[in-house]
Amino acid sequence: MRIAIFGDIHGNSIALDAVLTDIDQQGGVDGYWLLGDYAAIGHDPVGCLERLSQLEDAILIRGNTDRMLTQDFALGPSFDELLTKDLESAAASARLHVSFAWTLGQVMQAGWMDWLQALAPEHRRTLPDGTKLLLVHASPGTDSGDGLHPYSTEEDLNLLFSEDEASLIIVGHTHVAVDRQYQNKQLVNASSVSNPFPPDLDANYLILNADDKGFSIERRSVSYPREAVIRHLEERNHPGRAYIMAFMRGENAAGWQR
Repeated sequence: MRIAIFGDIHGNSIALDAVLTDIDQQGGVDGYWLLGDYAAIGHDPVGCLERLSQLEDAILIRGNTDRMLTQDFALGPSFDELLTKDLESAAASARLHVSFAWTLGQVMQAGWMDWLQALAPEHRRTLPDGTKLLLVHASPGTDSGDGLHPYSTEEDLNLLFSEDEASLIIVGHTHVAVDRQYQNKQLVNASSVSNPFPPDLDANYLILNADDKGFSIERRSVSYPREAVIRHLEERNHPGRAYIMAFMRGENAAGWQR
């Protein structure tokens, strides 16, 4: 069994195409396991959903931005909510909602809302060697929160992962590569296809090889023309383009980069 695993595509069809091309160049796979965050915060949400829906033998789970698109951001913030924030936080909240509203309009017009709403929050299975696997966007039971990152402490891992029965847990969400042993578990973060944090600005994915003797995980990093993404953002007048362009230029920092 040979499976491509990736997530956090964030509406970047250029990065997604680079990953899919690299998979083909590596000899192809038997299936795709996708970790969520497919459409929001990118220039081509519908193009990404179209490509993903055409993958054969694909399992897709929900990310926090997929949930936010279909639930939390449908109405946007109220004026009273914005008034309770300081000026900088209110402005950031308003910009975020405008960006999500743009994506929501694209997704609704193209008829993809039901597809997004139907995504499961996680996927579990047993690998051929008996290993119990969990695919989830952030951590067991949630598609949000701090997730798994290089600065996760033992206490953090206890809170997030200790109660789950899976011995191999693969996540995304924090846009950074992690492969860590914890108790009797292997915790793996696939990093992200798009919206990267420096120093690695490439599109990242995993290839899982598994048989009845065991499994191995290969990490792949694929370059793509980030300037082309910037051009598309400008051409489409994306309301969140400044924020997304900062990702493309390696100028954004994550909360875990402390």
